[in-house]
Amino acid sequence: MLALLKAKPLSSREFAEFGRTEMAYVKPVELDGAIAYAIHAADGTYLWQFDDRHVAFAALRQHDMEPVSVH
Repeated sequence: MLALLKAKPLSSREFAEFGRTEMAYVKPVELDGAIAYAIHAADGTYLWQFDDRHVAFAALRQHDMEPVSVH
C-alpha cells in the first residue's frame, strides 16, 4: 500500500518562492484592443509580454523555464 505524505502548509513567502526559478506564468491580457501574453515570475512580478502565445512559451523554454498558462 502507498504511504501518504502529509503536506506541510506553505507560508505566504514560501508560496511566492515556490518554483521561482523553474516556472513562469503566461497570462492573456488586452493591450490596445488586441490580445497579448504577459509573463510573470512565480512571485507575480511582471517580466515581459509577447504578441503571440507560442513565442512567449518558446522564449521561456529557451531560458530553461516551464511556462504555465493562467486564465
